[in-house]
Amino acid sequence: MKIGLFFGSFNPIHIGHLIIANTMAENTHLEEVWFVVSPQNPFKKQKSLLHEFDRLDMVEKAIQDNYKLKTCDVEFHLPRPSYTIDTLTVLQEKHPDHEFGLIMGGDNLSHFHKWKNYEQILEYFRLYVYPRPDSRPSDLDKHPKVSFVESPLMSISATFIRKSIKAQKSIRYLVPESVDLYIKEKRFYL
Repeated sequence: MKIGLFFGSFNPIHIGHLIIANTMAENTHLEEVWFVVSPQNPFKKQKSLLHEFDRLDMVEKAIQDNYKLKTCDVEFHLPRPSYTIDTLTVLQEKHPDHEFGLIMGGDNLSHFHKWKNYEQILEYFRLYVYPRPDSRPSDLDKHPKVSFVESPLMSISATFIRKSIKAQKSIRYLVPESVDLYIKEKRFYL
């Protein structure tokens, strides 16, 4: 099975994430997209991050009605911060019958060379790149393992959503209703 791995903090998951994941599942040869919830991104600060299980729960609530989208908590069991190459290695060992690819925004491609063992990732895994408003050309744009996937240009920010919640403003339409209700019930980001 061909699986696209969509890594992120998902703090919280929002409709931008869901549109990208669904676009990848519908418009590529990927059969499923797995949301890999990262306990700690090596490039981000920990302070505003909800507990990983709460973020995993929000992702599960957001995708429960789409059989092509799954959650993945593999990084919860790895040393922190977790690096993509380590996660890919563990997943490939656990699921040798699957072919994994990495889903990323065009903005990440321009600094992909800073990732741990990025050459190995490119050697063994395909990158599925979606456009981002702040994307710049990269040396990897024409790499044989890099596929650009046409998708809506998304500029929704989890930071904006968290600030809106803190200011007690509505986040309706920015997150699925199930996620909005869960955030309110748990009083997250206040």
